[in-house]
Amino acid sequence: MSRDARWKTLLELLVERGRLDVEEAAAELAVSAATIRRDFDQLAEQQMLVRTRGGAVVHGVSYELPLRYKTARHASEKQRIAKAVAELIAPGEAVGLTGGTTTTEVARALAVRGDLASGSPALTVVTNALNIANELAVRPQFKIVVTGGVARPQSYELVGPLADGVLGQITLDVAVLGVVAFDVTHGAAAHDEAEAAINRLLCERAERVVVAADSSKLGRRAFARICAAEAVDTLVTDVSVSEDTVRLFAEAGVVVVAV
Repeated sequence: MSRDARWKTLLELLVERGRLDVEEAAAELAVSAATIRRDFDQLAEQQMLVRTRGGAVVHGVSYELPLRYKTARHASEKQRIAKAVAELIAPGEAVGLTGGTTTTEVARALAVRGDLASGSPALTVVTNALNIANELAVRPQFKIVVTGGVARPQSYELVGPLADGVLGQITLDVAVLGVVAFDVTHGAAAHDEAEAAINRLLCERAERVVVAADSSKLGRRAFARICAAEAVDTLVTDVSVSEDTVRLFAEAGVVVVAV
């Protein structure tokens, strides 16, 4: 197992359990205790966990994995969801994309659509995610608009009041939200309040709102609310979503697409 794979697994285990012992982690990853101690020390230096005697605990009360370590989680589901979301977008539309692993896959799905290979522009994409802008900027048929703001290293998103000036001057056909939680009662949410504020502005500027989220994020709540469930037109998720969850969202006026 590579170092990056070990680190991703260790961080995911920490998120699930809150605490890990060296011996426990070594047994689960089938590596030596010395390797785990070294991994814990290096992750602590990056402030991604807190080192304890004999182990480690999560860093902070509300912990969020950096984007680069979340990419492989539910990867196949995210790719199917992204393809389905991309199919909801018509040529020539103005699309808002928030940051996140699923919305990054949406951007990639849009980039390879044959009917978007040309146009003036084929799509206008407004995003606060630096990685998405970077991937799409090489597509000359796409007009890329990047909001202002301060870069948030966990998600590569620009946040803060500098984005208000851009978002206050535009309108969108559709906003595609990546979320950490989506619940009928509590709405769509993010871990970070600054991130949620930018996502909320994108929603307010859009004619329709699409949430792209795998089923593990449904029925959950997170710290910072983006919008109410009633503000969402379509939820695109995977086939593991329960019938009860689909029914509850449908009653709230949300069209659920399971792929």
